[in-house]
Amino acid sequence: MTARTLTCQVTAVEDLTPDVFRVHLEGRAEAMAHAPGQYLELKLDDGVWVPFSIANAHLGDGTLELHIQHWPERTNSARLREMMQHAAQLTLRLPQGECVLDDTSRRPLVLIAAGTGFAQMKAIIEAALRQDASRSIDLWWAVRERRDLYLESLAREWAADYSNFHFHGVTEAAVEEGFDDSRVTGHTGRIDKVLARDLGDVQGHDVYVSGSPGMVYACIDVLASLGLEASRVFSDVFSYAPRMPLVPTVGSLKRETGS
Repeated sequence: MTARTLTCQVTAVEDLTPDVFRVHLEGRAEAMAHAPGQYLELKLDDGVWVPFSIANAHLGDGTLELHIQHWPERTNSARLREMMQHAAQLTLRLPQGECVLDDTSRRPLVLIAAGTGFAQMKAIIEAALRQDASRSIDLWWAVRERRDLYLESLAREWAADYSNFHFHGVTEAAVEEGFDDSRVTGHTGRIDKVLARDLGDVQGHDVYVSGSPGMVYACIDVLASLGLEASRVFSDVFSYAPRMPLVPTVGSLKRETGS
């Protein structure tokens, strides 16, 4: 899809936690079209565009959803919060990004997100479940503490409603007793360490990763030892912070770690 610039309406702003708020936008249906996993750029000021993952699959109704982390100490964050609350219209540029759900594949999905990286995975999950409700999906959502799982209830709904969906909540702080449920599992630790300990074989899977470059590549290094196929891993990080090789060989990982 070719990126286009358009004006849309802010229809709702909702606090999900003290740090994350959700914004609903509405515009011409054909102008708001996007593929699951893509992002948009929001015009903040002249020459200043801020990227956000689109948090919903395209339904043809002209609606978009954003999940925005609020950092009070950051000028842009405060400006964004003010705009969302008081501006009737916003200027957007979309769609952007090549990390999109492959609609020709029915491989099992492993989705790994840090923080508001969940927004991108939400769009992918919605589209994948519409395509094939029986598709195997494992969502690994990494945060500092449980309260940062700002839509934990939605992830639990998917786990309850779809027998092949499994939600893994990964927190750096210890997960309290009672987190686990049917197809819901809590893990404690840094996401790459947790994956190394608890994930298992990913050969034959499609893998999507959303987070900082450091987080994404740390996860990929772990996944390489678990059978990851370089052609079946996707992340926006590959576009703006590429590395070679993208997926290291198991032999090179052993040499680097000395194991």
